Formats: sequence, C-alpha cells, structure tokens
Amino acid sequence: MIPQLPELRLAQWQPTRDNLHQFAKIIGRLRSVHMPKSKHWWHITLSVSARGLTTTPFPVSGQQLDLTLDLTNHRLVMESGEGWNFSLPLAGQSAAGLSRQIGAALASQGIELPRDTLQMFDGEETLTYDREAVDRYRRAIGWIDMVFKTFKGGLREETSPVQLFPHHLDLAVNWFSGRLVPGIDPADEENADEQMNFGFVTGDGSVSDAYFYATVYPAPDNWADLELTGGAYWHTEGWTGALLPYSALVTSDRPQQQLLDYLQALQAHGKRLMNP
Repeated sequence: MIPQLPELRLAQWQPTRDNLHQFAKIIGRLRSVHMPKSKHWWHITLSVSARGLTTTPFPVSGQQLDLTLDLTNHRLVMESGEGWNFSLPLAGQSAAGLSRQIGAALASQGIELPRDTLQMFDGEETLTYDREAVDRYRRAIGWIDMVFKTFKGGLREETSPVQLFPHHLDLAVNWFSGRLVPGIDPADEENADEQMNFGFVTGDGSVSDAYFYATVYPAPDNWADLELTGGAYWHTEGWTGALLPYSALVTSDRPQQQLLDYLQALQAHGKRLMNP
C-alpha cells in the first residue's frame, strides 16, 4: 500500500520552510565554492538523501567533505573521508549561528574557509523550526525524487541529475533536445541549449502553495495549446508553464501515475514542438 502523501500547505509551515531554505542555502554555498564547475550551475545543487538533503562529497583542503541536512533527526551532519564527523542541531539556530558553528567545526580540523564564504548569512534571529512540518517535507521530497527519477529513466536524450537548487528550493530535472537555439552563440552555456525544465516548489510569490511545473526554452508560440488533465492548468502570469498543484496528488488514489502522466505528456508535447 502506498503511504498517503503528506499535506504541504505553505500557510501552515512557511516560517519553518523559510528557515529550512536558509539552511539549504548555507550548505549549498559551501558546495558551490569548492565543487568543480559544472554546466547549467549543477555544481551548486543539493541531492535528496534517505534522511533529507545532502551536498554529496566535495573536495576541501585535500579532504572529501559531505554535509547533510538530516531531516529525520533534525541535525546538520558533517562527515569527512578522513573519518571525523560533526553534528549540529537544526532547531533553535539562526543562519549566522549555524554558519559560525560550521566554520568553527571545520577550523578545528584544520580547514579554513575563505572569509567571505558564509558572510552573507548574517541573520542573528533564532528561526522557527517545526519538526513535524519538516518531516512532512522530507517524506514529500523523498517520494517526488523517486518519481522524477522514474520519469528521467524513460528519456533517451540528455537529462540533468534530479537535484535541488538552494536559491529557490526547487527540486528539478532538465531534459535537452540535443539542438542548439538558433541565433544564440553555442559557447553561451546558459542559453544555447533547447531544453525543458520539470520541477517541484513548496510555494512562492507566483503560486502560494506547493506545485509542480514544466517549462520549455525557448517557448514556442503554441506551447500552451496542450489540453491539460488531472488538475493541471497553464500558468501565464510572470512565466508560462504547465502547473500541477501538489494538493491534487494528496487527494489522488494514483498519485505516482498521475504525476508521471503529467510529466510525460508535457515532455512529449515540448519535444514535438522543438522538432516539427
């Protein structure tokens, strides 16, 4: 039996979500400074793990370091290939306080960060941390990560990893047509590739609750002509893309198939428009 998907109404946990967003940015910043550069900013991203969100290993001062937001035990866990580890509580932290503790823990092992690495996280306010809300989020992204990987596994063309971008806290996967965008310099790695982006967001300024999105770049004139089903609709204010409310899956008796149908139908639609 598939467990019921947890509710994620943003109004019920936004202060905690915003706090978690800050913590994700902190560990994402560390990864981005030290990870070898990758196209499309893939070196700044986090990955879903069994317990939450992780940087995966990255090199620092000759060591391999891994930071995890352990959302099961509600701790930040730092582990080194050299055998040492540290664990810090997530509850009762400010962004600045957590940053200082990370820096001190690394310094105790002879790892000195560049001075400006974490200076941007200077908020001293102790932030809200609702363990039950965090656990709901952990269970939701664990499920979504697996569905996105199932979707990715059915695509023959190049795809990105399934990854979380800390700046917007969106879990996403990109699909590439293999064609260059006419009129764009092929060396422009951010804008030269035809692609589609499929993702999940907990809610933002454009949509107030958790949702799935699908966008295409560059967007064809008839991109929004596809008839959407299963509660999905076209969003056109600020950006144009197909939007499926997460809440539609919470009440669904077949949430995985409903999400896969949404992703697969839009990918096929975008691919047809890119290759007329």
